[in-house]
Amino acid sequence: MSDDPRQNEPRYPDLAGKVAVVTGGSRGIGAATARALADNGVKVAVVGRDEQALAEVTDGITARGGQALAVRADCTEDADVKRLADEVIGRYGQADVLAVFAGGNGMPVPTANENAAHWREVVESDLTSTFLTTRVFLPAMIEQRHGSIVTMSSAAARQPARSNAAYAAAKAGIIAFTRHLANEIAADGIRVNCVAPSAVENDRMRAWMTEPQRDELAASFPLRRIGRPADVAAATLFLASEASAWITGITIDIAGGKIMV
Repeated sequence: MSDDPRQNEPRYPDLAGKVAVVTGGSRGIGAATARALADNGVKVAVVGRDEQALAEVTDGITARGGQALAVRADCTEDADVKRLADEVIGRYGQADVLAVFAGGNGMPVPTANENAAHWREVVESDLTSTFLTTRVFLPAMIEQRHGSIVTMSSAAARQPARSNAAYAAAKAGIIAFTRHLANEIAADGIRVNCVAPSAVENDRMRAWMTEPQRDELAASFPLRRIGRPADVAAATLFLASEASAWITGITIDIAGGKIMV
C-alpha cells in the first residue's frame, strides 16, 4: 500500500496543462488547493504576502514534480494585482482557473465595539481583494472564452456565527458578487462559483483551541468532525474542472452538514 497521500486526491485529466492562480495560497486551504491543482498537472501561481510560507508551498510542489510560481502580492492593492497578472502571464500564459481565496480576519468582535478602521480592513481583505483579483484576469478570460473562477465565502455568510459582523458582511458580499458575475459572463464561456467552508482545522485553530475544545466543536457537526483544507480543495478542483461544466453561480457549503440550504 502506497504512503503517498496523493493517491486519494481527486483526479481531473482535463485540468492537465492549464494555468491556475491561487490567492491566499501560502497556507491552509489555499496551500492545499495549490498542491491539489499541481498534482493534477496544473501550472500554479501561488499568491500571498508571506514570502517564506509561499516558498515552502512552491518548493513542496516542485519536489513532487509539479510546476509552481510564488508571487508575493497584497490583493487589496491594485498595483500588486496588476503586477501579479503580468508575472503569471509572463511565466505561464493566460490563466484558466482562478481560486480567489485571499482574506480572513473572522475573529469575534462585538458590533458595539467595532470601529471603522477594522471594518474597512476586513471588507478590503475579503471582498475588495476578490474583486480586484478577478477583475485583472477577466479581460483575457473573456477574450479566450473559457475559464473557471472559484471564490471563497464562509459559513458566517450563510447563518449567524461568532465571527465579526464585517467578516459576515464581506463574505455575504462575495456570494452576491459571484452570482452577479456568473450571470454577467456566462455567455463568454466563463463559470463563476463559490465555496463556503465552516470550521476548517489549521495552524491558527490549533493555536487558539485546545484539543478538547476542537473535539467539542467536531461533535457539533452532523458528520462529527472538523473540516480539513483538503475538503475545500477537493470541491474547488471539481468546480475548476469540466466535471462541473454545467454549473455556475452556485455556492457550495463545505460544512459537515451543519448548513443545509
